Amino acid sequence: EVELVESGGGLVQPGGSLRLSCAASGFDFSSFTIEWYRQTPGKERQLVAKITRYGTVTYLRESVKGRFSASRDNARNTAFLQLDNLKSEDTATYYCVSNIPSGEYWGEGTQVTVSS
Repeated sequence: EVELVESGGGLVQPGGSLRLSCAASGFDFSSFTIEWYRQTPGKERQLVAKITRYGTVTYLRESVKGRFSASRDNARNTAFLQLDNLKSEDTATYYCVSNIPSGEYWGEGTQVTVSS
């Protein structure tokens, strides 16, 4: 069974940092791109970052450039999204996603709240 489990979210003050993790199982994690999305209720879902199987970041949302970074550890079947210098507008539920031959799979998400 394919599973993606995000963790690492929380409440943080503006300017703070969080490191999100996406633990994958049930498929050959090292062979597929991982995408990170975020969504706030009532707003459009946003693609935040995309990292290839080789660890190359091929997309980073303009508004997070210089503050967020994506990485992965294929040996641990885990992807990461480092969030630095967080702003209130980064508040959202963050999801990791993988498109594999059997379909598109989403995790349950992890909530990031940036507030003083």
